[in-house]
Amino acid sequence: MCGIAGIWTQRPRRPDAALTDVALTNVARGMADALAHRGPDDAGVWADPDAGIALSHRRLSIIDLSAAGHQPMPTPTGRHILTYNGEIYNHRALRAELDAESTTAWRGHSDTETLVHAIARWGLADTLRRAVGMFALALWDRETRTLSLARDRIGEKPLYYGWSNGAVLFGSELKALRAAPGFAGVVDRDVLALYLRHNCVPAPWSIFTGVFKVEPGTIVTIDEIGLSTLRSDPPDVDAANADDAAGVVCTRFWSLEQTIADGVDPAMTAGEAVDRTHDVLREAVSQQMVADTALGAFLSGGIDSSTIVALMRDVATAPVKTFTIGFAESGFDEAPFARAVARHLGTDHAELYVDAETVRSVIPDLPVIYDEPFADSSQLPTVLLSRLTRGSVTVALSGDGADELFCGYNRYLVSRRLWTMAASLPPPLRRRVGSAISAVAPHRWDRLTALPGIPSTPMLGDKMHKLARMLHTPLATRDIYRASSEQWGDAIPVRGYHDLARTAPAPARTAPEEQMMQWDATSYLPDDILTKVDRAGMAVGLETRMPFLDHRVVEQAWRTPLAFKKRGGQGKWPLRQILYRYVPPALVERPKAGFAIPLGLWLRGPLRDWAETLMAPDDALLDMVPIRARWVEHQAGTHDWTASLWSVLMYRAWAASC
Repeated sequence: MCGIAGIWTQRPRRPDAALTDVALTNVARGMADALAHRGPDDAGVWADPDAGIALSHRRLSIIDLSAAGHQPMPTPTGRHILTYNGEIYNHRALRAELDAESTTAWRGHSDTETLVHAIARWGLADTLRRAVGMFALALWDRETRTLSLARDRIGEKPLYYGWSNGAVLFGSELKALRAAPGFAGVVDRDVLALYLRHNCVPAPWSIFTGVFKVEPGTIVTIDEIGLSTLRSDPPDVDAANADDAAGVVCTRFWSLEQTIADGVDPAMTAGEAVDRTHDVLREAVSQQMVADTALGAFLSGGIDSSTIVALMRDVATAPVKTFTIGFAESGFDEAPFARAVARHLGTDHAELYVDAETVRSVIPDLPVIYDEPFADSSQLPTVLLSRLTRGSVTVALSGDGADELFCGYNRYLVSRRLWTMAASLPPPLRRRVGSAISAVAPHRWDRLTALPGIPSTPMLGDKMHKLARMLHTPLATRDIYRASSEQWGDAIPVRGYHDLARTAPAPARTAPEEQMMQWDATSYLPDDILTKVDRAGMAVGLETRMPFLDHRVVEQAWRTPLAFKKRGGQGKWPLRQILYRYVPPALVERPKAGFAIPLGLWLRGPLRDWAETLMAPDDALLDMVPIRARWVEHQAGTHDWTASLWSVLMYRAWAASC
């Protein structure tokens, strides 16, 4: 895990005007230094002033801690120069392939060295198709004078790029681009509207005009024509090379949509669904446990993280280190569940109980950590968990990604029941029912769970209000998905914006649950969940790994029929059966709560003054009238506008920090 950055400038017309080696190197070094938190162990720069390009790197040493892993790294012929962030888990197998084809002279045992030899032998696209891992990389071709930027299949590792002041800039975070001389950093109001809709900035956009994210599973190649052509829109992927004339080509080396379209294995039995998932996931866990430094795992005590830790224990030769954050508020505290699982599995367990003030103390750090507006409030406990974990290990495995693959989110499970219940009602009556539900304040719904005979349901009020929004829709899959996942919806308070929200791609499956899973896997997962975990971990130099997102696990999940993922009204059926081999069901079976904090209550209490300060000033881009209206309703307790208000507050806090 590392940070990468670089600059490619237009070659000057007069030789005496060329950037000196020192000047170019200093710019690239300054960009990488802005990412020092991602790579505190080593730094490197490679520059070619005649070509006007410099690549830089900050290293977090995980595999081969020696100088043999130093970057940027040339290929054996010197034609290509690589700067790379991530881990290639099967790099030993790739080395064996390379050695079988011809004799290879190895200097060390880093996966970076494996990559440069593989690229020299097989080319970039074929190498990435063979690779199992997470990565973001930049590759300079000295012969063709082209810069290629690539990102892993699912989007675990970030990579930004854009045009500014006569140069192409790229980096693991926007901090690197902002460190380049002359970078303007103009907020794109259209993207701001997208952010308020989703609580994060979705790829391929970034919050700044002319700066984009490399999309998962793609390679962006820029030549000298592309260098000199300023762009205000991201290149289209696989649009018959429509951007070829502009010098920018964006191609896929792997496609989730194609994986889903390939269909299920109709002959698969329930037992095979469990066994095949177990085998491929265990292999992923085993490969991701390879490190030359201390390694552990996040553990919440739920199905996902407990499954990963159980499989880690199964392949480990020593007790697994596990880490949990606990909260004083009992309705949000999962530490006792994690403790019970850790005790059963015999892990070396560490937990940290934090009070509300400790959680709130993280808020001033969020604009710097997340680097562009980001408003998933579970970012707060994730930052604290990462800090706790980094005190003992450098690498942590996580259970993220299971919900999107194995039908885990409540909206997948509710959708079909909702249609069955509501489709028989006339639309006017259905809307009246929705209005009646939303007329009851969320905190009053929450109080029902304290009554005798009422099952405990975490965040009941929030769920009931999402149900109310769904009942106001025509009950099409996309409508229900938007009502359950978007915050401001069509009432986005951005002045004069053009709606960039793209029509969702035609789902490759007809089942509504699978359609929602596909949308989440291509948007919510990389743009929200993976962004949240990457920035929180890398802010303290912690590498996070996610075995569920090994593409072989992803492909196995989509080959598994829906009937084997969702059974008896529950999702993640194969994972439950796998986990029961290691942990008694009673230790892990409970209502899904998520990584939540009582943020809505804090906005009415100890965070009120802070929020009032950010709500008060007028804004050149935002219409504050509807925002303040929601603020008043939230304070009165008649509505719970936590998510939509948090998105405004995180934007205003970020803008104030720029």
